[in-house]
Amino acid sequence: MITPMTSIIHSITIDARDSYEIASWWSKVLGLPIHPDDNPGDPEAMIELPNGIRYLFINVPENKELKNRLHLDLQPSDTTRDEEVERLVGIGATVFDDQRRPDGSGWVTLRDPEGNEFCVERGATERTATS
Repeated sequence: MITPMTSIIHSITIDARDSYEIASWWSKVLGLPIHPDDNPGDPEAMIELPNGIRYLFINVPENKELKNRLHLDLQPSDTTRDEEVERLVGIGATVFDDQRRPDGSGWVTLRDPEGNEFCVERGATERTATS
């Protein structure tokens, strides 16, 4: 029997005008450090997640102009969705599209300081409380 070839996700790569600066911002969002080999001015910077997947930020010459074709959905681990949105706005995110509904469901689409969209959903505790 022939074993099929498969792939794994090694890195999620994000284009950036300043890879170290935006990696530093995402480091605050995720509560994870930038890789110790990365320094300001480097053409790339990385954050390694506990599951081994990496967020790799790579310098590109152009600014972001269009909607992302791929984005991250964040789920707060120890706070509510609304508290997490407030925290992220406090460190430099901007609200792009608010899809929160009166029943507590929904999400908020934010942009990081370079304009990349990402969403914040309800946390697991909130989902359980409204189920």
